[in-house]
Amino acid sequence: MPWFSLRPRDPADPRWPLPAEPELVLKAADAEEARAKFAQAYPSEPFGTPASPVPDAGISGFHADADALVVRETGAPPSPPA
Repeated sequence: MPWFSLRPRDPADPRWPLPAEPELVLKAADAEEARAKFAQAYPSEPFGTPASPVPDAGISGFHADADALVVRETGAPPSPPA
């Protein structure tokens, strides 16, 4: 299974859930699966809004804006330091 790099097209995009990390690398069968895994793991409002505080009711950051998220195949990430 290949590795995919995901990053916002605009580095200043406020929807990016990992401000300290410029990109996220994960394994997926294809680019669409990588997008789906990202959307499932990092919804921008996972518990809705103050007006509607229920699980999975919030807007998903990049779900409706496919052009804002750059997905490309990449190599395996380096192992974390021991």
